[in-house]
Formats: sequence, C-alpha cells, structure tokens
Amino acid sequence: MREKVRAFIAIDIEDPLVLGKLVNIRDVFVATGAPMKPVERNNMHITIRFLGEIPVELIDEVYEVMRRAVFEPFRARIVGVGAFPSITRPRVIWAGVDEGASSIEAIYKVIEQGLRGLGFRPEREKFVPHITLARIKGHRNIDRVVKLLQEYQDYVFGEIRVESIRLKQSILTRAGPIYRTLREYRPKQT
Repeated sequence: MREKVRAFIAIDIEDPLVLGKLVNIRDVFVATGAPMKPVERNNMHITIRFLGEIPVELIDEVYEVMRRAVFEPFRARIVGVGAFPSITRPRVIWAGVDEGASSIEAIYKVIEQGLRGLGFRPEREKFVPHITLARIKGHRNIDRVVKLLQEYQDYVFGEIRVESIRLKQSILTRAGPIYRTLREYRPKQT
C-alpha cells in the first residue's frame, strides 16, 4: 500500500503581534460558551489549497507546482472577523485579509491550475484568503457568537510579510492536528 500524507499549502502566520491579537479575539469567541474547537496559536495560517490525503511520491511534484507561483515578498493586512457559511449561520470563524488579498489570490490561481495538471479536482468553493480561528460544533449560545462577529467585523489585527508558501502535513491527533512543514518555497529575494 502506498504511503499517504494529509497535506495542504499555506502561508504561516508568524508575526508575534498579529498572532497575539488573533489568539485574543479567538479567546473572546471561546468565552461565549458556544461549542467550538479553537485553532491553536502555532497552527494559524492562510490556507492556499487543502490537498487531502496524497501519496508521498506526489510531494515533490506539488512542490514544483508551488515554484510556478513566482511572487515578490508582499504585505498582507489581516482585518475583520467573519464566518462560513455566513455571519448568521456560523460554522467556521475566521479573520480576513484585505490588503494583499489579490496577491494571495494570484498565488492560488497558479497553484490551482498546476494541481489540475497533476489530477487534482478543482475547488468547489470560491477562494477567500482567511485565517481560521475556530470551528463551531453546535448551536448553544450562537446568538452571542453572531453579536461578536458583528462587533469585530472591522477589527484590525495588523500586517504580516509574506515571503514564502509551505507545503504542510496535517497529522490528526486526539489533542488536535499537528502541522509539519514538508517543503517551503521562498522566491529568490531581489
């Protein structure tokens, strides 16, 4: 049987000030008492593409696809809180990206096209750059969550510098996922 890894391509959030604010707002949502699974501080990232279970042999081919997304380092501003599928029916609470979102979308488009060439199915949902803060697991106290979503919709977390994209492995454990970097693509700095 071929060995597989659960994988995704992402931009890690490493700026300590931005991370601190993301964690603080995440904790405000957790404090509502709504049933949710918060994302750990060291797991916060902007997902470019979730790949699912992929054969280990594909890792290098996926990395070659990532290398086609040539970009100059840029700043991304993390602003606002929202929810999927909607603010009134939240299942996933996220922080958004405004400035820099078009650069992230350009990276996504190149990678999405390259992955199709490797046989990956196209994404069903429209790509929206975001950082997942928590996943809601029920309906208790949802009204409190909705109120906070409205309250923090314009909250400014700060800016991050995007200098690389990473192919990550997601190892599922009872305590939550553990993410490990398999490959990192860092375009040559000019």
